[in-house]
Amino acid sequence: MLLASTDGSFSPEAIRTVVETAGRTPVAVLVITRIHGYAMGIPNPGLLPTRKEQDAAAEAVAQAVRALKKHGISADGQVAATRSASKTIARIARVRDVRHIVLDNSAGGSRLRRLIEGDPAAGLRRRLGSAVDLHIIRRDA
Repeated sequence: MLLASTDGSFSPEAIRTVVETAGRTPVAVLVITRIHGYAMGIPNPGLLPTRKEQDAAAEAVAQAVRALKKHGISADGQVAATRSASKTIARIARVRDVRHIVLDNSAGGSRLRRLIEGDPAAGLRRRLGSAVDLHIIRRDA
């Protein structure tokens, strides 16, 4: 099972959903930090996640792992920096051979912003198809 977040935090509802559905299955916790682009094909430090964002994401992973372990669920976690959240989540799901994903997804701002950046939930459905059971928890930003 994979618990993923696209905004750097996990809602109590996401943790509760994982606890209810995981059983004895190990859980991988993933937080995506956003790379905002490249400058002329070269990674630009101004477009990468800041140290503060990376530390906040690592703390969110640690809190989620502690919460799951408190319920007796084996868990580990990681932070991934990427321009495409759905592509990275799908790749990690394939590598870890997960069958269930709980995506804790904020509403993500305006419709224009979602159009430009894409919707991770829709991207995951497209990339993984019916091979993985996808449970999406939408939160208002």
